Amino acid sequence: MDYQKINNKKVLVTGGAGFIGSNLCESLLANNNEVICLDNFSTGRMQNIEPFLNNNKFTLITGDICNLSDCDKAMIDVDIVLQQAALGSVPRSINDPIKTNEVNIGGFLNVLVSARNANVKRVVFAASSSTYGDSETLPKVEEIIGKPLSPYAVTKYVNELYAHVFALNYGMDIIGLRYFNVYGKNQDSNGAYAAVIPKFTMQLMSMQSPVINGDGTNSRDFTYIENVVQMNHLAATTTNPLAKGEVFNTAVGERADLNMLTNLLKKYLAEYDNKIGDVAITYGNERSGDIPHSLASIDKAKNILGYNPSHNLQAGLKEAVDWYWKNLNGK
Repeated sequence: MDYQKINNKKVLVTGGAGFIGSNLCESLLANNNEVICLDNFSTGRMQNIEPFLNNNKFTLITGDICNLSDCDKAMIDVDIVLQQAALGSVPRSINDPIKTNEVNIGGFLNVLVSARNANVKRVVFAASSSTYGDSETLPKVEEIIGKPLSPYAVTKYVNELYAHVFALNYGMDIIGLRYFNVYGKNQDSNGAYAAVIPKFTMQLMSMQSPVINGDGTNSRDFTYIENVVQMNHLAATTTNPLAKGEVFNTAVGERADLNMLTNLLKKYLAEYDNKIGDVAITYGNERSGDIPHSLASIDKAKNILGYNPSHNLQAGLKEAVDWYWKNLNGK
């Protein structure tokens, strides 16, 4: 799909060995950029960046955003920072709010300070739809948020506040992207904090019943990774003065409830093994800290950045399921 891409730049991707970060690294290398990947591998995985290790335009720095000197080392002569490093997951933040705060706020602040000191031209950072909190407004528009419902949501909102303050006081060029339930290749399917799509996909491939929290009517704006990659390129390259210092919903602008999602996964996986279509769905308790419904307005991103999502849920899920089947089946 044609859109304005980062080209011939030196780009730092923090959290570059993670799910979203590694997809960004791949896209950046495909567009003739020099890529610096900073990751401490707390959630990132070496297998995600293995294809790039022999590329002379790719440099891996094993380091931590919680260490300012690591950020400074990675930031030398960088044109653009794509700040993806964070401890994700609402449940993780409820279980360990101190660590989530340390990484997502302390680490984020280090990245901003380091970028300021290195005179980086633009910082694009991963914000979160969790910032909308208890706001019941649908669709979610960037200017209307509620109170946070989890420590994770607090940290991501504080990121936006710090970005605003750094733009105001230091004249930095910073743009935030509020990600909505991103899924796709390289996403971790294991562990207590695995996202719902890879987790359910792995369970269905193993003929296990996925457990839906609640009655399955909670809905999300599930966003395929290619749409997120596009938004990072657009935010990093835009010359529209209206974009400076803003945050943008990064989503599809459509929502599906968990029942619909699970049925689509069963349908697409059944094309590989028809027995998967017969796997039953199990229902469990609601999860604390979760918002019931999420749907983004993407008008601001369309009007200011020229965003045009390439994949709706069905197209994205088909590609994701294909990747999971070929890469994760039997693992």
